[in-house]
Amino acid sequence: MTQTSLKRSSVATAPSQPAWLLLILLPGVFIAILDVAIANVAVPGIGAELHASGAELQLVVGGYIIAYAVLLITGARLGDLSGRWRMFLTGVAAFTLASLACGLAWSAATLICFRLVQGVGAALMVPQVISLIQLHFSGEARARALGWYAAVIAAGAIVGQVVGGVRMLPRDDGQPGRKLDPPGVLSLSLAVFALVLPLVLGHELGWPLWTWLSLAGSGVMAVVFVLLERRATRRDLSPLIHGRLLRSPGLVAGALAVFVALGNYGGILFLLTVHVQSGLGYRPLIAGLVFLPSAIAFAPTSLNWRRLPERWHRRMIPAGLMVSSLALVGLALSVRSGGINIGMELSIGLFGAGMGFAFSPLFAFALAHVPPANAADASGVLTTVNQLGQVIGIATYGTVFLSLFHTRADSPHAAMITALAMAIGAALAAAISLALPPNK
Repeated sequence: MTQTSLKRSSVATAPSQPAWLLLILLPGVFIAILDVAIANVAVPGIGAELHASGAELQLVVGGYIIAYAVLLITGARLGDLSGRWRMFLTGVAAFTLASLACGLAWSAATLICFRLVQGVGAALMVPQVISLIQLHFSGEARARALGWYAAVIAAGAIVGQVVGGVRMLPRDDGQPGRKLDPPGVLSLSLAVFALVLPLVLGHELGWPLWTWLSLAGSGVMAVVFVLLERRATRRDLSPLIHGRLLRSPGLVAGALAVFVALGNYGGILFLLTVHVQSGLGYRPLIAGLVFLPSAIAFAPTSLNWRRLPERWHRRMIPAGLMVSSLALVGLALSVRSGGINIGMELSIGLFGAGMGFAFSPLFAFALAHVPPANAADASGVLTTVNQLGQVIGIATYGTVFLSLFHTRADSPHAAMITALAMAIGAALAAAISLALPPNK
């Protein structure tokens, strides 16, 4: 074993690091995820203040998501090359400065540009979190850390200063011998961009021809990416996603389950926001509070699943996803009344509880067999899948809802059909999760 690997091993098991490490890392995830939700709720006010068109408002929200999703895997590789802490702090700085600029934006065009920079900062920052958890935690500590990570993504419950512990950060100079793989970066970025852009703007613009051509082009670039990565693997040229990573037991099944489950999460956020505000006529504050039972239920379930017997842990994933599926059926039945009622709130809370029981162990089992050397690549894959799942979920379920929603009177029926469609999606995620292998 080399001195470098010995140094890494000692860092990975240092008992004095985990508690404060999460206090530095998780607020970064929080602000990146929170920013998407804030922009969604603030869109009506932004449109009035900046006189933005519908397409511009879509780009205010979507520009951040596009830049974020396109660059996540590249951000993970850059952390692998230049040092994860260095890249994390670079992302924090870029995100913070761009956030300040967004507050000072004087037009819709400048706000869109600053939002794109925000997305770049988030893409540099967030992938480093899973990588550092993988490298600095093991066993029970890693499972708990991933539980906190999942809780922050879904509930947004972490508050604090991101850079408060900069002087305490452990040394991390990156991984020697890795390269950036420019052909892989370019082809994957084009594939993701060509997929996300029409999904964000398609419905608003009436799905013109270019959106369909872009979606087709995304598939072509995905094939090109796979071929380039295979060639890079054969030639030992540091492919962006190495074949051995995809062969890690549980990663592919876990990533697919995360993709479908996060599609439901994005879908229910969109559904409740539009149904409560545009359909029922409530203020944005009420739309935000409607989802509160889910966040309250998610936090304790996602953080305490390790207290249950170990033999239950893997079974909790499909069970939790099926609970969320049943909760969505309950939501479909309760929204038919045309108002906010106790059945609706109980269903939303049950959805959060089911997701809490499933989501945290899902991350743990998906990453359980990934070698530490591939931690950065695995973090890029999962965070990209996370974001793409939400974007595609919003686009898919949003299209279902909006195709049925023409006047306020249509909203209860449209919400019911959309919730039933999401229930099918949650059941599909549960079925996919059955392919996860036992933990180590």
